[in-house]
Amino acid sequence: MMARRLGKQLDGYRLTVAEIFYRLPDHPSLLQTFIWQDYDLIPKYPVLHGFLTFWRENLDGELHSVRVASRELVAPDDIRVVDAHYTLQ
Repeated sequence: MMARRLGKQLDGYRLTVAEIFYRLPDHPSLLQTFIWQDYDLIPKYPVLHGFLTFWRENLDGELHSVRVASRELVAPDDIRVVDAHYTLQ
């Protein structure tokens, strides 16, 4: 699992957080929030768009707006080759 996430980050994926505002049918005057987080490619955000499509097709809450923030966690210069490996006993 950890290796898969690191591989995604090296392929250009960024940690993406979306704050989704929506309305429930029984309380249309209230805005609800939902926080979504996953690794995604910017600027097209295909994983987030897939989730929002699932939301529209399967959930009752009507989407109002979405705020998105993303952060690159690992850059290529953050990884170094180690020349030696020592074992202490």
